Amino acid sequence: MAGRIRDEDVQAVRSALPIDAVVGDYVQLTNGGGGEYKGVCPFHDEKSASFYVNPAKGVFHCFGCQENGDTIAFLMKIEHFTFAEAVERMAAQAGITLRYEEGGYSPRHQQGERTRLVEAHKVAAAFYQEQLASPEAEIGRRFLAERGFDEEAARTFGVGYAPAGWEHLVRYLRGKGFTDKEILLGGLASQGQRGGLIDRFRGRLVWPIRDIAGEVVGFGARRLREDDNGPKYLNTPETPIYKKSHVLYGIDLAKKEIAKSGRAVVVEGYTDVMACHLAGVTSAVATCGTAFAEDHIKIIRRLLMDTSQYRGETVFTFDGDAAGQKAALRAFEDDQKFAAKTSIAVSPGGMDPCELRLAQGDDAVRTLIDNPVPLFEFALTSAVARHRVDTPEGRSAALEEAAPIVAKIKDRSIQHEYAVRLAGMLGILDEPFVVRRVSQLARWDRERQQNPRGAQQRRPEPVPVRPAQPAFRLNPRDPAQFVERELLKLALQHPDLVSPAFDHYGDDEFPTPPYTAVRHAVAKAGGAAYGATLPDFTSAVREAAPDDQVRSLVTELTVEPVRSRRKADAVYAGEFLVKLRLLAVDRRIAEVRGYLQRLGPRANAEEQHAVQTELWQLQQYGQQLRSRGAAAL
Repeated sequence: MAGRIRDEDVQAVRSALPIDAVVGDYVQLTNGGGGEYKGVCPFHDEKSASFYVNPAKGVFHCFGCQENGDTIAFLMKIEHFTFAEAVERMAAQAGITLRYEEGGYSPRHQQGERTRLVEAHKVAAAFYQEQLASPEAEIGRRFLAERGFDEEAARTFGVGYAPAGWEHLVRYLRGKGFTDKEILLGGLASQGQRGGLIDRFRGRLVWPIRDIAGEVVGFGARRLREDDNGPKYLNTPETPIYKKSHVLYGIDLAKKEIAKSGRAVVVEGYTDVMACHLAGVTSAVATCGTAFAEDHIKIIRRLLMDTSQYRGETVFTFDGDAAGQKAALRAFEDDQKFAAKTSIAVSPGGMDPCELRLAQGDDAVRTLIDNPVPLFEFALTSAVARHRVDTPEGRSAALEEAAPIVAKIKDRSIQHEYAVRLAGMLGILDEPFVVRRVSQLARWDRERQQNPRGAQQRRPEPVPVRPAQPAFRLNPRDPAQFVERELLKLALQHPDLVSPAFDHYGDDEFPTPPYTAVRHAVAKAGGAAYGATLPDFTSAVREAAPDDQVRSLVTELTVEPVRSRRKADAVYAGEFLVKLRLLAVDRRIAEVRGYLQRLGPRANAEEQHAVQTELWQLQQYGQQLRSRGAAAL
């Protein structure tokens, strides 16, 4: 049983470390007035700072969740320490030697379990770091050098090497007075088949993982040799002092810069953190063998002072491959848990920060991080890219996937702007329709949050997609179809009035499938110009028709009177030749405008110029058709 720490030593520890210095390791504190500091409470999720620290009295209090106490109570709560472990942590930081009631000065067998495990990891980290200079570790030093890291960089980040033998670290720790139980409990070794302990990390590069206060609580180890059948990266298992969902690699080095700059950079691996810090991006951190999740968000939010009044920024970097995009979209799902702006930086070619630094230098890494894209914009672009937006069905499907993303944007004004931008990306000219759809989804989301049980019964209705028309279903009331129909009747009944212009019209002028089929039959029969020389052009067209349905329609168009109030003549025929061409030109103008919108501001200048030129030419031709009529054909 551990002896009780003497009261005078506990008081000495309290006095030696001001509460704002201890709390400041976990929470960004700002002036709260009246000699107090305030920050985002680390004990409950909140969007406004209600956590206050009073250095003069040595206490903290949260007006949101009512947690309160002194420095020791804070450490016990946030680190899940026992009283003795909290005092021992503070004593170690203050350089105070503790005395126990049973006598003696901080005897190791009396220290708390957590303190012993942290001490074991500290000793192990020093051992690994020393081993990096050994001949066996040449492969590890070469690995680091190939990625642009020299001796000084390895020393800064505490990178070490685990020897390839079975129990090098185990024997070393035993020699330092640690028991097998402590070594095993700390995840530094595992139980061998014969019952003895074997080193967990063997023949690998090792990175020490530190908690926010700078204590080593675990390790991440990278495979170096092809005959190593283990995973590429092997981390410390869950232990009393290491919870991977509660730890961010590099947080001890990055916390001050995150608080100072109001920006946190989340990368994917240990070498990426090293590359960023060495390039001057000293707010970079990484998860340790797990996805970025809610507990990591809480750590970042506390350091960012992430509230609705003060908004920092979290920049994610992910590989440009499919897995990286998936990770980015996962991060977007957590966006609502931030008040901060969330962005993503994806380098050209999909290089990670380590590769980018090696290929293009420190400036390239800084430029990458300084020019991120809003995370919801990346999510939106990724969603749209999965669909063929040059078809109505593709645009509808893309809208169904992308609209909920826009609806999740917290800021209403930005949400509206991105709804308009989504319409442009999809080439949908009816912007109000897209804006209404996004607003509808956003309203349903708010209702779900306010009344989860009732909202479950209301599912967002999908955007209705007009079913494909049967091939020969016609609509006489459709003005565009009427123009097609009237011109085909003229071509069959009075081919001399519409030739030779009619024969140069293509499928884009006759978009209705039944009429397209009749136009093909006319062309196959020799065209209107040839038909003008025949006594019975209809018979030739019927013979050229591919099936009975088309033949029936040819007959119908032949006997149906032309709708002119006067006798069909060249003027009437010219009017319909112009009308049909204008409809085709207007459709193409809409398509080009939609494509121009989809290109967006980041489009290649040459491509954008070509599209704009086509649009201008179409508009000019349309004006000529309207002003000059058939003479412009």
